[in-house]
Amino acid sequence: MSLEKFMNEAISPWMRHDGPDSDIVLSSRIRLARNFSSQPFPTVARGEPLEEVLSFMDEHFTDSSFREYEGLQLVKMDDLQPIEKRGLVEKHLVSPHLIEDRENAATIISENEQVSIMVNEEDHLRIQLYFPGFQLDKALEQASQLDDWLEEKIDYAFDEERGYLTACPTNVGTGMRASVMMHLPALALTKQINRMTPAINQLGLVVRGIYGEGSEAVGNLFQISNQITLGKSEEDIVEDLHSVVQQLIEQERKARQTLMNRSPVQLEDRIYRSYGTLRHSRVITSKEAAGCLSDLRLGIDLDFLKDIPRTILNELMVLTQPGFLQQYAGESLDPEDRDIKRATLIRERINLEDDN
Repeated sequence: MSLEKFMNEAISPWMRHDGPDSDIVLSSRIRLARNFSSQPFPTVARGEPLEEVLSFMDEHFTDSSFREYEGLQLVKMDDLQPIEKRGLVEKHLVSPHLIEDRENAATIISENEQVSIMVNEEDHLRIQLYFPGFQLDKALEQASQLDDWLEEKIDYAFDEERGYLTACPTNVGTGMRASVMMHLPALALTKQINRMTPAINQLGLVVRGIYGEGSEAVGNLFQISNQITLGKSEEDIVEDLHSVVQQLIEQERKARQTLMNRSPVQLEDRIYRSYGTLRHSRVITSKEAAGCLSDLRLGIDLDFLKDIPRTILNELMVLTQPGFLQQYAGESLDPEDRDIKRATLIRERINLEDDN
């Protein structure tokens, strides 16, 4: 398969677009946890109840469309190979938990992959909606409308006092997790992110890695999301997160300017060394690649590197993950072979940009 064809199949269409503050905020996401009132939660249910949930979603929502989110298709986890499941995780269309031998697990994905609805994960439904850049308010508006559309056919587990009932008590209430994925290389280089994280936590928010809870922040990519779902409205949660993210954007821009003013040659040298590593390496680990890609993206944002699209970070952070590397290779690879294939794919991607 050619690289261009593989990229077109591997990268979600919405990821190819910029949004507000896209130099720092890669994406905004709203995730809603919902359960059927008539069925036990997936954490305790086995067999028939989960099968009924899956059958209901397949019957009522496969091949349907909600506004611009067209062509909803249900994909059963049991029908996929391990590498294919891993690819869905790497595109953030499903969580790592959904592919861990969960019974009657599936996901419903829109054609543009902006909407994904996980079925029988920790809750019966985990509804996700993504937007490029910093668009939390728009994401909330669209997610709420999508939720209302689903609720026309589904009787949710809901309590007038507690709100939406979920398998994990930390999600009871709104059942909502709002999050943004941020690229914060200057705050990481200046170590400011280390002192900011505890302050953010005290505000009821949490800083995580690119795959959410329990994941490491690689490539200076950080996911900022709410921890509190009970006692606040969806709008209040988003407003609180919006305020903190806006401050992080401002601090990151100041830190970038500080680096430019204090040590421009050293900064430029770091960027071009990373660019050279990506262009010429024959073996590269995922951690080293993530760090170099972060420097490359910073160089693009600061105009050190021109004629390279900003979205190259989004693309290569997905394409160089183990699942997609093995899909591209067409075979299972051991860690050493993945490091070789990763270096090859990055070189080909950069050369493709040079050719264009």
